Amino acid sequence: QLQLVESGGGLVQPGGSLRLSCAASGSSLGYYAIAWFRQAPGKEREGVSCISSSGGSTNSRDSVKGRFTISRDNAKNTVYLQMNSLKPEDTAVYYCAASGRGLCSLWSSFFDSWGQGTQVTVSS
Repeated sequence: QLQLVESGGGLVQPGGSLRLSCAASGSSLGYYAIAWFRQAPGKEREGVSCISSSGGSTNSRDSVKGRFTISRDNAKNTVYLQMNSLKPEDTAVYYCAASGRGLCSLWSSFFDSWGQGTQVTVSS
């Protein structure tokens, strides 16, 4: 059974950078599309970035385009989210999720397996 563990969150000043990692165990990550979601206090969970199982297709929500980059290293069974030029509104718990369908999507209902989340706080 696929298990996902996020890491790399923390406190960063506005304009700073963080790299989140989503490490998989129990199965090869190469079979799965992966997406990053986030949920801020009092708000609904939203899709941030996704990548197809092959890595050939990616997508991101408009508010992070040009700042966030999703990538994957199937040999390391890990997906990354590089976040640059962070803003206070990026503050949230970030989750990675996996879908056996293999296609990139930002809809949470598309995903079957979820990690426990990592906190990202952007504040001066």
